[in-house]
Amino acid sequence: MDNSDTVQFIPDYLGAFEDSWTEQTPAEQVRFVVLDTETTSTDSRTARLITIGALAVNGGQILLGDAFEEMIALGYTSSSVAVHGITRDESREGVSEAAAIESFLKYLRDGVIVGHHIGHDIETINRAAERNFGIKLENQSLDTMDLALHLKDDGAFSDRPEFEDFSLDALCDLFGVVPHDRHTAGGDAFITAQIFLRLLRIGRKYDRNRLGAMTVPYPM
Repeated sequence: MDNSDTVQFIPDYLGAFEDSWTEQTPAEQVRFVVLDTETTSTDSRTARLITIGALAVNGGQILLGDAFEEMIALGYTSSSVAVHGITRDESREGVSEAAAIESFLKYLRDGVIVGHHIGHDIETINRAAERNFGIKLENQSLDTMDLALHLKDDGAFSDRPEFEDFSLDALCDLFGVVPHDRHTAGGDAFITAQIFLRLLRIGRKYDRNRLGAMTVPYPM
């Protein structure tokens, strides 16, 4: 655990949840933070963060001015770094893991985390936050794949050809989203945000216009 003065940000982060979003909060009022990470492996138990990319969605819009991106210095050569298009020198020029987590939590605040297969991203960040500061994320989260599946069960896609693939690439094809900068944290966050906006618009037609109704199999 980091014992430096930087831990003073933790009470501010935790305090943001004292008066935060509830299940009844209209989706239009929520500050969603669409998140993607690039990591050294797909195993959350051992993976290390390479990059964190995020941007906010609020009021039915992607807020490009409310975005976050940080690269973490790994301190060692990893073949996975090259896979993500990052050179060894670029990786070494990144910030420390502790500095990245601190900056991200200051940016995140009580935003509702959104992502595709978001569990891996959250678990990897949780392990980093626990390693450095002894805390875990307190934020609510929403998986775009789960939301798409719920909407399919609602009948939202009944006018489209039958499909069973809910990968990020498949949803890009479904909604006509150009997968620019695919497999970078910032690029995938922006792609996911575009898909999320489309899911939000569809969700309004099926009574999924409150935060609680977006994360359950059928609207409450």
